[in-house]
Amino acid sequence: MQEMLKKLERELEIRNYSKESIKNYLFYVKRYLEFCKGEALNLIANINEDSAKDYLQNRKKNRGPSTISSEMSAIKFFFNNILHKEINFVHPKRNKKIPLILTKEEIKSMINSTRNIKHQIILKMLYGCGLRVSELISLNKKDVNFEEELIHIKLAKGRKDRFVKIPSSLISDLKNYCELLNDEVLFPSNRGGKLTIETIQEVVKQSANRSGVKKRVYPHLLRHSFATHLLEQGTDLRIIQKLLGHSDIKTTQIYTQISQQSIKNVRSPLDNL
Repeated sequence: MQEMLKKLERELEIRNYSKESIKNYLFYVKRYLEFCKGEALNLIANINEDSAKDYLQNRKKNRGPSTISSEMSAIKFFFNNILHKEINFVHPKRNKKIPLILTKEEIKSMINSTRNIKHQIILKMLYGCGLRVSELISLNKKDVNFEEELIHIKLAKGRKDRFVKIPSSLISDLKNYCELLNDEVLFPSNRGGKLTIETIQEVVKQSANRSGVKKRVYPHLLRHSFATHLLEQGTDLRIIQKLLGHSDIKTTQIYTQISQQSIKNVRSPLDNL
C-alpha cells in the first residue's frame, strides 16, 4: 500500500498539484485502499471498479455529493495514472443550495463587535477583498502594495496569481498594522508561523456570536457576501470573476442566483389592485 501511495504522491508532485490537493488525494486513496484490504490477504486483487463503487456507495451514507465527487476524482486519478486502468465513474448530482448571504448591516456589526485589531483586519479582508481563507493565511507583508493599493495573491486555487484591491477604508489601519508587525507573515500565529484555517474559522464564528448574527457564519460566507454585494451594486460579472480568481465565468454566475435584489425590485400585481 505504501509503495502505491508514494507513486501517487510522486505523480501528483510532478504534475504540480497544490499541497492541499496532494494531501487530499493521498487521504482519499489511502482510505479506499484500507477498505479494499479488509481481511483479504491479496490487496491487489480487490482493487477494481466494483470495489471502488462499493466503497463510494458506503461513503455516500454519511457524506454529501461534493465530498463524494472529490473522492471519485482522487480514485480515478489513482486508477488511470498509477494502476494504468480505466474506471467508469459518473459524478453525483450536486445539491443546488443557495447560501444565505450576510447583509451589510450584519457584516458591519461583526466588525464593530470585534475589539482585537488583528481579528478586525482579518474580517475586513475576508469580506472587503473576497479572499479564501487559504489565501489570507498565506499572505506576507511584501504582498501588500500600498502605493498601488493592491494585494498580490500568489499561487491561489488552480495555481494562479491575481491582484485584489485594498478597500480605501482599510488602507490606514492595514498600514499601521504592518508597521507594527515584526514578522514577514501578514497574520502570524503567537506560536510562530502563520495562523491556521481553524483559527480563522473561530475568529469569524466568535465575531458572529458577539454581534448576535443568527445565521451560520463561516469565512467563505464573507467571500460569497463580497461577490453578491458587488453584483448588487452593479459591478460587471467579468470583473467579479477576476477578483475572485475563477477560471470559468459559470462559477461566478452562481451569484446572479444568490442575489435577491432583482426579486426585491419586482412589483407584485397584487399591489396594483
